[in-house]
Amino acid sequence: MQTKFSEVQLRDPAIRRSNEILRTCVHCGFCTATCPTYQVLGDELDSPRGRIYLIKDMLENDRPADAKTVKHIDRCLSCLACMSTCPSGVHYMHLVDHAREHIERTFRRSLPDRLLRSVLKLVLPYPTRFRIALLAAKIAKPFAGLVPDARLRAMLEMVPANVPPVSRNDDPQKFGAKGERKARIVLSTGCAQRALNTDINDSTISLLRRLGVEVVVAKGAGCCGALVHHMGDADAGRKAASRNISAWLGEEGDGLDAIVINASGCGTTIKDYGHMFENDSQSAEAAARVSALAMDVTEFLIKLGFPERPKNTVKVAYHAACSLQHGQQVKLPPKQLLLRAGFEVVEPADPHLCCGSAGTYNLLQPEIAGQLKERKIGTIERLKPDVVATGNIGCMVQIGSGTEIPVVHTVELLDWALGGPVPPALRNSPVAGRVGLQDRGH
Repeated sequence: MQTKFSEVQLRDPAIRRSNEILRTCVHCGFCTATCPTYQVLGDELDSPRGRIYLIKDMLENDRPADAKTVKHIDRCLSCLACMSTCPSGVHYMHLVDHAREHIERTFRRSLPDRLLRSVLKLVLPYPTRFRIALLAAKIAKPFAGLVPDARLRAMLEMVPANVPPVSRNDDPQKFGAKGERKARIVLSTGCAQRALNTDINDSTISLLRRLGVEVVVAKGAGCCGALVHHMGDADAGRKAASRNISAWLGEEGDGLDAIVINASGCGTTIKDYGHMFENDSQSAEAAARVSALAMDVTEFLIKLGFPERPKNTVKVAYHAACSLQHGQQVKLPPKQLLLRAGFEVVEPADPHLCCGSAGTYNLLQPEIAGQLKERKIGTIERLKPDVVATGNIGCMVQIGSGTEIPVVHTVELLDWALGGPVPPALRNSPVAGRVGLQDRGH
């Protein structure tokens, strides 16, 4: 794609990067075939190619974002399926992130929109605040149908029936390896995940320790910054990232084999810290080191070596989170591990398509997200699985809100297969009573 940025514009590193990306695009349109919003809406401007034209026009002419551009950029899931499809290697993620930052800086949203986005940024990245908000929302949930605003109604409908108690495993501490120590890692414990589902970190720690890994939960670490970063607040995203970099490479940073992440939405952003700080002379080296150490938990388990277990009778539908399969290009490890653990693994049709969660997307764009959720659940239920496994808390909540099939994190099943407890979501399921796996506890 031909671009016409001026020499002055190209002195800005963000413009220079966007120019590189735009020039890579050859207008082929392959991305439209795998774009979920284009499939649902059928509008060229709701495809990656259409959005690229809008972004190019906005940035090249150095003009404030207009309502039309904002509408179509807001409707992008950032699922990054287009990046998996693109034969030219267009790095759409960096381009749309730059566009959102420009929108945040130059466009004034309506008051309700500003208020909603502010609440999300002030609550979701902070586990204690989020937990309090969830408990309060449980009271209001029965009246969700009376709420006129579709987005607020969606937020109430997504509130889980039970908010788990705080897990002390999320406190800063060290967990020694059981037996011979084979590796030492820092675990990213996430933010929203710590309020919505404490079983994920508990199972991750239990599983890694059993496999000979020393697990460190670092003091001072918190939200990875993905939530605010993808809402266009780049400064807040970098502040969150900077805190994590300091925490992970601080007192416990020596001799690390990996920074392990069990929420793939976080993993995509953490692996991009090097890019976020590449023009910051003080932080660039440390950020690049964090990105180099960052691994999804399934990547790490494959590298570490996961023992083969006898076949069992549990049929697992594996849902590939977009942030894992497209954002990180981690596609085989989760399925390989589940097979090694003895499970029967099936995959729904159109596994490349998003479930509609996409961070805060299901709260900000509930209608489109709802259509994508129905599609995804339909493809899963046709397989008649015993359980759904996935690697991202957002997908778990999104899919779990529309089906009676239990939805668990992949590590919960892997931990169970190696002698850990039955995943809580399965304890009242017929599966727990008929498989040849023992609930021997942690």
